[in-house]
Amino acid sequence: MENIDAEPSQYLSFVLDGEVYAVEIGHVREVLDMIRVTHVPNMPKFMRGVVNLRGRVVPVVDLREKFHLGKANDTLKTCIIILELMIDGAETLIGAVADSVREVMRLEGKRVEPPPRMGNRLKTDFIKGMINQDNEFIIVLDVIKVFSIEELEAITEQAIVEDHQELAKE
Repeated sequence: MENIDAEPSQYLSFVLDGEVYAVEIGHVREVLDMIRVTHVPNMPKFMRGVVNLRGRVVPVVDLREKFHLGKANDTLKTCIIILELMIDGAETLIGAVADSVREVMRLEGKRVEPPPRMGNRLKTDFIKGMINQDNEFIIVLDVIKVFSIEELEAITEQAIVEDHQELAKE
């Protein structure tokens, strides 16, 4: 059990399929309203494509697809959370589509409980823990573990290819 008392933490909470998730605010660069995402052929099903973020090509992941929650139509509340991750010592940006963003939460005095055991067949190592707040569970994600190293490398390589193609057009 991780005690948040010693070090107050902030998390960005967001909604997917009616459930609330959270990521450490230190991984969040910004939140964008839903913009046009360019589809990239031969990418995994959970990849929506790429967006141009101030001249930088950023891969976009559909978290609903990644978590096998099914497709949903984009709404006015649908957004892209731009996450900043360190992969092999390099800063990597990844966009994550969420149904909506709720708030930045400060978790002073609250505990992140370990995730429930679901047996050996279900992969839940990407869940850092759970918070029970106002009779609602919030699933805290470990954004580094949401993707396998192979997926992150594939996403990063594709973004580099797209970046070079963009530069060649100019």
